[in-house]
Amino acid sequence: MEPATERQRARALAAFPAGLEGGMLGALWMLASMGVISAWRQTSFWTPENLMATAFDRHAAIRGGFGLGTISGLALYLALYSLLGGLFALAVGGRLPRGRVFLAAVAGAVCWYFLSFRWLWKSLLPLVSLLHVEQSTIVGHVVYGAILGQFPVRMMSAATPPAAPVTVPEAVAAEPAPPETRSEP
Repeated sequence: MEPATERQRARALAAFPAGLEGGMLGALWMLASMGVISAWRQTSFWTPENLMATAFDRHAAIRGGFGLGTISGLALYLALYSLLGGLFALAVGGRLPRGRVFLAAVAGAVCWYFLSFRWLWKSLLPLVSLLHVEQSTIVGHVVYGAILGQFPVRMMSAATPPAAPVTVPEAVAAEPAPPETRSEP
């Protein structure tokens, strides 16, 4: 295998963990923004998570506040969107300049919203598709994409090797310290 191809492959594989991290942070900020908008609309902060929890329990969408089902909805969001971030980073890692990665992440997140909420969830999780609030969910996906688009920064900070420890040469370490001199006025 050519060295350039190996380098590209190694860079793409290094992008995956940074994308997972970016996807997790993006999902947390997305859920926080959707929760704030839900609370502003005078519904439960946990409405998006409760809707996603219908994947495991059909009655979770009825719950108004935080409950045991909310945890499963939160976990599903975090797992799904972290994996989505890792796959995005794997696909884009090192191929685009940083500004274009940001724009591609926002556009990809909005496209994912339309793909998942308009088509995928209609057949798999119909309550999510029917009961989600479109405006807050789109805003949440834009926030997700904006955070995910910062994954190259995380990738570069993770790739920076730690500073080498400072070692004192043995000759300097073996010398006795000079006596202290005090001058009194």
